[in-house]
Amino acid sequence: MRNICFCFQMHAPYRLKRYRFFDIGQDHYYFDDLQTEDQIVWLAQNSYLPLVNTLNEMVKMSRGKFRCGIAVSGVLLELLQQFAPEVVDALKELATTKAVEFVATPYAYSLASEYSETEFEHQLKRETEIIQELFDQKPTTFWNSELLYDDMLAGQIMKLGFKAAMTEGAKHLLSWKSPNYVYQSVAGKSLKVLLRNSALSDELSFHFSDPKWYNFPMDAEKYAMQIASIDGEEPVINLWMGADTFGIRQNAGTGIFDFLKALPFYMIEREIGFVTPGEAAKKIPASDILSSPYPTTWCGESKDLSAFNGNDLQQEALNKLYAVAERVRMCKDVALRRDWYVLQSDDHFLFMNHIDAGHTHYESAYNAFINYMNVLSDFLLRVEEQYPTTIENEELNELLKTINNQEKEIAQLEAELKKAKKAAKK
Repeated sequence: MRNICFCFQMHAPYRLKRYRFFDIGQDHYYFDDLQTEDQIVWLAQNSYLPLVNTLNEMVKMSRGKFRCGIAVSGVLLELLQQFAPEVVDALKELATTKAVEFVATPYAYSLASEYSETEFEHQLKRETEIIQELFDQKPTTFWNSELLYDDMLAGQIMKLGFKAAMTEGAKHLLSWKSPNYVYQSVAGKSLKVLLRNSALSDELSFHFSDPKWYNFPMDAEKYAMQIASIDGEEPVINLWMGADTFGIRQNAGTGIFDFLKALPFYMIEREIGFVTPGEAAKKIPASDILSSPYPTTWCGESKDLSAFNGNDLQQEALNKLYAVAERVRMCKDVALRRDWYVLQSDDHFLFMNHIDAGHTHYESAYNAFINYMNVLSDFLLRVEEQYPTTIENEELNELLKTINNQEKEIAQLEAELKKAKKAAKK
């Protein structure tokens, strides 16, 4: 039986305020709360809440046959709890249906996997904790920022216990292969790789309401027929897109929500089922081994990281930020640690892109760079105050060993406490 695997990605950053050179060392608050609130409320009202409510309806109307995944960053969950808690409540309701899988992303939707292995692992741990806390699920499927994936990363997430990784079905990755199969990672048998069908996903994200598109006007029956016409031996079609496809890229007036709501009926009629990403990885055997020696993403035509680190401005900012990763990790200052997460969101580096800066609020990539570097300069001063660069590497390494040992001891004690509580209940 052929299956559809929907997954909706949700992320938005904290917006930085205009931070000038003369603010460095004087002002340690970096965020434009009004602009951030406006952005989150706008996303919630126009996209996130209507989409989640629609998904709830789809699950109920299909009696649980409709299933999907949601990838929501920890940073966005923080912002939603603060500015649009009704979205979090709707997501919790969706979680109770057991028809939705919450997949893990880096907490800050950062590029940490490329720049700091330890920080990356820490963010995944924190993301797992917030998903368990809010939705009572332990993620086993991994969606990296911008669907970033390569073989080295595969080995790392496999060691962390993830069973599946999601990435782009890029031509340079697949060659003659189809994205409509499940693959085994070259890193090991225990990690499956799922690939986004970019053509069918982008048809909804970018072309649904385009009168120049060859398939216009698109409706649910036509889309179902298009999927039904795919070779029957190809077991899973992965349709992954930003949640803002629904209500923003394609506004409600285009009929996008009605289209989505009608899809389960036309798919089930054609004996096409729905699976979550984790179910696809578990139920469908791997057809082949897949290797990605270089980083692959879902961005642009090149499907690499160049949108985020392809120019000198971006590289300078990223290198300066992650140069202090180990020192920040030793800090106990809650405000400093919070700022560290927020400054890692990859949106800040996309805004420094000269060609395509996404939904930027800066006049130019250079202005985005100057503003970010002013903020970063003040942040680095605060790190320097707590852990000066005069500390020798050997001394720093000893401190890190102590912290690592403490964290392991705490984790062991917590595990023993859980066992003791279970034993006491019996």
